[in-house]
Amino acid sequence: MTLTSEPLVSRAPADWVAKVCDLLGDGENVPSLDALALAMGCSPGHLHRRFKAATGLTPKAFAAARRAERLREGLATAPRVTDAIYAAGFGSSGRFYESATQLLGMTPSRYRAGGRDERLRFAVAQTSLGAVLVASSDKGVVAILMGDEPDALVRELQDRFARAELVGADATYEALIAQVVGFVEAPSLGLDLPLDIRGTAFQQRVWQALQAIPAGETATYTQIAARIGQPAAVRAVASACAANPLAVAVPCHRVVRTDGSLSGYAWGVARKRALLAREAEGGPGAGRWGG
Repeated sequence: MTLTSEPLVSRAPADWVAKVCDLLGDGENVPSLDALALAMGCSPGHLHRRFKAATGLTPKAFAAARRAERLREGLATAPRVTDAIYAAGFGSSGRFYESATQLLGMTPSRYRAGGRDERLRFAVAQTSLGAVLVASSDKGVVAILMGDEPDALVRELQDRFARAELVGADATYEALIAQVVGFVEAPSLGLDLPLDIRGTAFQQRVWQALQAIPAGETATYTQIAARIGQPAAVRAVASACAANPLAVAVPCHRVVRTDGSLSGYAWGVARKRALLAREAEGGPGAGRWGG
């Protein structure tokens, strides 16, 4: 692809992001940050900061996420793995297999089999907002689910990872779930966990934007859509929030309607209200559960 310089100020924010995405292309050879900056008529540092602020991802990470999405779609539909490899923009199977596990979170053959034989550790604990289930792969936490009944959460986990082997966690895993429980009770403690975030490129951009919302603050669906450079995608942003499998770690509870009222929440609006109240107050107990 030939990159030609264009004045940065000539484009509106959404158009600017769309232009950078076009320049990134769909192939294996992603333009360098310097080349992108030259084409957009700005410095590499400015392009990096502005693109990440708008999409939640660096240009390199965005290109990788988009390729991973094409790869997942191809592996689900293509008759052969090699067909999916070339359709995703890889120039050779060798280069693909070098990065396959990082892109998919597992080997291509396992992904093609629907995650069969993947082992997920999980544990369930109780909080003042009900039960919480935490599940992890070897890479990081894949799910944090909240609800009233522990058994229902286990069934939900089984539905989400139908072909995975679910293994009850040992004592060492209890420390991890204790972090989640502690954060639910006192958000000021913070939550710093390794995450294995699985979703489409668009979902990951939305979830990255959610993680950038500080505790105690909220954003609207319209604001999130603008931040990822797709101001017209408000409904798609709402769908991505609803699909989030990582309660509190990816804080979709911090997204509200334009008028500030609370919209739906996968784990119940009452929990959303309580979480926001606790974050606003900086500690536990604010926002009585069930109110």
